[in-house]
Amino acid sequence: MTGMETAVPDKKSTATGKPWLMRLGIGLFAIGMLAVVAVFLLFAAGYSELPVWLSAGAGVITPLGLALGLISLVREHRRA
Repeated sequence: MTGMETAVPDKKSTATGKPWLMRLGIGLFAIGMLAVVAVFLLFAAGYSELPVWLSAGAGVITPLGLALGLISLVREHRRA
């Protein structure tokens, strides 16, 4: 052995990035959190008649993104 070689071969990295399900979950969660912030800011600014799509997005997209992220984590853990 010369230099800084290791005796144990490195595992071939199959995870060069996050799985697509995790990316989708992170994206949906981020969009949902932006909707939550928008709802709070609009409510604090005095708007009482908020659009239904904004409230629905805040209430549905955020937990959907969280659920997809958790499902992806469980799938990756079972593979390892």
